[in-house]
Amino acid sequence: MMDINVVALSAIVILVLLFLKIPVFITLLSGSVVYFMLTPSVPVQIIAQRVIAGIESIPLLAVPFFVCAGVFMNYSGVTKRVMDFSETIIGKMPGGLAQVNVLLSTLMGGLSGSNLADAAMQAKMLVPEMEKKGFSKEFSSVVTASSAMITPLIPPGIAMIIYGSIANVSIGRLFIAGIGPGILLCTSMMILVGIISKKRGYKSDRVESLSSSEKIRAVMSALFPLMLPVIIIGGIRLGIFTPTEAGAVAIVYSLLLGLVYKEMKISHLKQGLKETINSTASIMLIVGAASAFAWILTRERIPQEITGMIINTISNKYVFLLAVNLFLIIVGMFIEGNAAMIVLVPLLAPVATAYGIDEIQFAMIFIFNMAIGALSPPMGTLMFVTCGITRCKIMNFIKEAIPFYILLLVCLMLLTFVPAFSTGIVNLFY
Repeated sequence: MMDINVVALSAIVILVLLFLKIPVFITLLSGSVVYFMLTPSVPVQIIAQRVIAGIESIPLLAVPFFVCAGVFMNYSGVTKRVMDFSETIIGKMPGGLAQVNVLLSTLMGGLSGSNLADAAMQAKMLVPEMEKKGFSKEFSSVVTASSAMITPLIPPGIAMIIYGSIANVSIGRLFIAGIGPGILLCTSMMILVGIISKKRGYKSDRVESLSSSEKIRAVMSALFPLMLPVIIIGGIRLGIFTPTEAGAVAIVYSLLLGLVYKEMKISHLKQGLKETINSTASIMLIVGAASAFAWILTRERIPQEITGMIINTISNKYVFLLAVNLFLIIVGMFIEGNAAMIVLVPLLAPVATAYGIDEIQFAMIFIFNMAIGALSPPMGTLMFVTCGITRCKIMNFIKEAIPFYILLLVCLMLLTFVPAFSTGIVNLFY
């Protein structure tokens, strides 16, 4: 059997196991094992070496650091302060808590770095309150899950760290590039929420404006937490620390906030470390397993073959980007984002470079597509996490989410055809 046929068989095994809902890392390892077992010229021991080599990456050290910082932020009283600040900013806008939900996701995205953690937190904290204020369960769930998509785009998103380590792209530049798409998605989503809320009569529960002293108090209480993204980006840009070291800085900063606010206890510290280990282990298992399969693709020169085939078939880079968008959205519906990234970035990034597409712009398009996939049926992780907590029926969720899917596609087209949304701030900084 030819090696290329073995690769195809491995890919089929992976797809079948994914449809059977086998854990992602086991699925990817199974596909890799099939290749090694049917390729006598390659020692089977290499699979273990490639799994370990996949996670022995200095940039990936930032993952546990930022996960830990995000967990500690939740225990240090930061979330409540940022939420109060969001309510102050929103004022009496149509939608009230729904608008707070979107803005909180944007602000907390710069602190937690994890869209699933953000969705789970707000599903527990905000959805019950939104239902008490008269919002439907479906609308509340959709706003929570959709706004959590902003998290991987706002620095320091975990997806940016993984993408940068795979594609050898500056993680610092990716952090800065995420600001533009994050603001675009936040602004457009708040406009959509306002339109829907006004149509359905979802009003803000605040009748009177806050006094100046109340506004100042809310801003000051959230000032230190909101300084974290500024410290991270500023420190990286000024060369004070690397993106990996920025993760360690974020942990120290979150612990200092816990001491200042006097809300973090020793028990929270232990629980936070336990959550960090669990989250990091699940990410690294996928990274290691996907790295083994990515090595197989590289060995068989699949990226080069695909590059040549696509360039000979498609002459226009925008047609290529449209095809990639369609492909990635479909992939994101079935495969976990980090796993898809590790396997597909080595395949698609060289093709994008061959077309002259800016590496930062392509990274943002890729990450945005994976975020859309996480919200989409049949296997959207954001959708299932949110509905699992709010007990919203999946079919009702999908019907309610249709306007948000349309909005996301519009934003994706803007990122695809207007590079300035991705590269404008990066060019300004660098």
